[in-house]
Amino acid sequence: MNNRIEAFGTIAAQAARGDLRFPTSVNAVLRLQQALNDPDCHLEDAIRLVLGEPQLAARTVALANTSAFGAGREITNVRAAVTRIGYRNLQMLVASLAVRQFGSRIQDPALRAKAAQLWEHTAQVAALAQVFARRITHVNPDTAMFAGIVHEIGGFFLLSCADEYPGLLDEDPEKWAELCEDVVTRELARTLALPEPVAEAIFELRNSWLHMPPATLVDTLLLANLYAATPSPLGAAPPPLPAHSESAVDYLVDEDSLRSILDEAAGISAAMGQAQLV
Repeated sequence: MNNRIEAFGTIAAQAARGDLRFPTSVNAVLRLQQALNDPDCHLEDAIRLVLGEPQLAARTVALANTSAFGAGREITNVRAAVTRIGYRNLQMLVASLAVRQFGSRIQDPALRAKAAQLWEHTAQVAALAQVFARRITHVNPDTAMFAGIVHEIGGFFLLSCADEYPGLLDEDPEKWAELCEDVVTRELARTLALPEPVAEAIFELRNSWLHMPPATLVDTLLLANLYAATPSPLGAAPPPLPAHSESAVDYLVDEDSLRSILDEAAGISAAMGQAQLV
C-alpha cells in the first residue's frame, strides 16, 4: 500500500512540475499535432503530414465515409477525406492517435487488455458524444467528439506507468488513483493544448450530474458514458441501465430514436478502429 501511495506521489509530482515522461511514439504524434496547429500550416501541408502517418491516414478516410459526415460519393483518398471532415476533426484524430500511443510501451498482458478496453470505451464515448450533441444537447458535435477522445487521457497515462509500478491500479477504495489521475489530466491537457471548453469539461466530468434537459458539453459526455456499451476498466463498474421507459432519457427521445442514435454511433466508433493497440 505504501509503495502505491509513493508511486502516485511520484507521478503527481512529475505532473505538477510539467515533467511527465512520454513514450517516443507519443512525442512523435505531439510533434505532428504542433505542426497542424501552426497557423501557417495549409491544406497541402496537412495532407502531407497525414500521409506520413499510415494509421492516421486510414482513420481519416474511414471517418470521412461515416454517416456523421453525410452520405454521397465514397471517399478513397486522404485529400478528399481531409476536405470532407475538416481541420477540427483532423486534429481530433491526431489527439486520438496520441491517446492510443500511451499503450505502446505496456508489456504486461493484463494491462494491455485494460488499455484495449479503455480505448474501445473511449471510441464509443467519442462517437456517442458526437451524435448526442447533434440530436439532443445541440452543443458543437466536433467539440463533443474531441472531448470524448481525450476524456480518459489521464487513465491512459496511468496505465502506461503501471508496468513500472506493479499494483498501481489494483483495487483502490481510498481513491488515490483518482486524485493522481486528476493532476495528470490537467498537465496532459496543457501538453496537448486542449481547448479550454474541452479541458474544463473533462476536469468537471467525474463529479458532475446530468441536467435535464441536457444542454452542455459535460451533459453530452455524461450521456455518452452512460450509453457506451464497453465500460471503462478503471474505477467502479457502472450500474446496469434501467429500461428505457424508466430512464430519464425517455423524457428526451423515444426508444426508436435512441436505437437510431446508438446504431449511428456504433458505425462511427468502428471507423475509428475501436480496440486496436499500437
